[in-house]
Amino acid sequence: MRKLVGSLALSLCTSLYAQVGDQWKIIHAGTLLADAREAVQSEQSIIVRNSIIVDILDGYVSPGEVTGTANARVIDLSNQFVLPGLIDSHTHILSQQEPNPREVRVTRSNEMSALMGYEFGMRTLRAGFTTIRNVGGARNAIFALRDAINQGIVMGPRIRAAGQGITPTGGHGDGGGFRDDIFPHPHTGVCDGVTECRKAVRTQVKFGADHIKYVATGGVLSQTATGTEQQFTDEEQIALVQAAHAMGRKVAAHAHGKSGMMAALRAGVDSIEHGSYLDAEVADLFVQTGAYLVPTLIAGHTVERIATEQPEFFIPAVRQKALEVGPVMRNALRIAHERGVKIAYGTDAGVNDHGTNAYEAVLMNEAGMPAQEILIAATVNAADLMSLTDVTGTIETGKDADIIAVSSSPLENLSALMQPTFVMARGNEVDLDVPPLDLFPWPNF
Repeated sequence: MRKLVGSLALSLCTSLYAQVGDQWKIIHAGTLLADAREAVQSEQSIIVRNSIIVDILDGYVSPGEVTGTANARVIDLSNQFVLPGLIDSHTHILSQQEPNPREVRVTRSNEMSALMGYEFGMRTLRAGFTTIRNVGGARNAIFALRDAINQGIVMGPRIRAAGQGITPTGGHGDGGGFRDDIFPHPHTGVCDGVTECRKAVRTQVKFGADHIKYVATGGVLSQTATGTEQQFTDEEQIALVQAAHAMGRKVAAHAHGKSGMMAALRAGVDSIEHGSYLDAEVADLFVQTGAYLVPTLIAGHTVERIATEQPEFFIPAVRQKALEVGPVMRNALRIAHERGVKIAYGTDAGVNDHGTNAYEAVLMNEAGMPAQEILIAATVNAADLMSLTDVTGTIETGKDADIIAVSSSPLENLSALMQPTFVMARGNEVDLDVPPLDLFPWPNF
């Protein structure tokens, strides 16, 4: 006998709220991993009304068996592995690696960045990632793209956006030595001292930031030889976090070096991005504070590969950092996982090409993290980090219909995630046969 989850309540509700024009879909899932923390189920039917999952039933339900579904479209995934839409907690959706970043920074308009972001967003969506957290980009462009997707003007992944990343003068994220009349500081999220740092946070919130991102340490791709250790002072980091939390925003801290990570964790950040030089002491502080690590292994893999295979692509200072940081990131994840650090999936896409996000899972597995825990990191944990647990992260009654399918079990072979066979975002099916525009070449992983 089929188990109808809340069937009586469902029948009463659907008769009341079913409207002419409602779009009903019945997904027949051969193998279903509705919650990455639980076991898989076989032969399940997912009932979707417009954008919302209204029930999950045992067996393959036919149209009309559930009130309101007489004209439902049946989506046959009976020979597929079905799971929640994946979540990338660290992206830069408006841009991608280019050999002339300094020129681009002062010539490309916000409008062009937003249009490019739409294309990159669709690459990401077709790759099975139905939600992303953008952690730095042109403020007006990313908020416009996010809002257009939310309003149904264009299709794309759900976006939680930070606006501009916050950086100290000369730090990772600063303009890179341009004259002030070309790249004025008031528009870049640059701040120094406790007062300026608080104002920088409040400015991002004023214009629509869902969360705050700041740079606790130097970075690999900043166009200066400033290393990868702490840049903001302890006091500045405390001010940044306090200002953000006071306004209801979580905080992500870019951090490679140990001193910067320790300072950020003591300041109370909600996540550390990269965490390249994490060791046992840092891992224990993660556990103590409850912060997430977003490891971005594919970013390290990509910059190391570029620096090795295309020596002239980066300026010398960047190439040196790429060769130093790339190789250590997998060991940091291994230590973090072994010591119980909470991990949320993130790639730094924009460093790697958009649409290759799933390769992060392969690299995480090679670093020693089991497949099921990687899937938890890419669904449940990422949703928790982004405060979206009530909306997505599991296939569950009442949540948005963010659903993907792959041809074989990623629990046995994570590379299956790299070629999704079906993607649904908030009830909308995504055409997977559209080739990407030839803006930049895709690497072969």
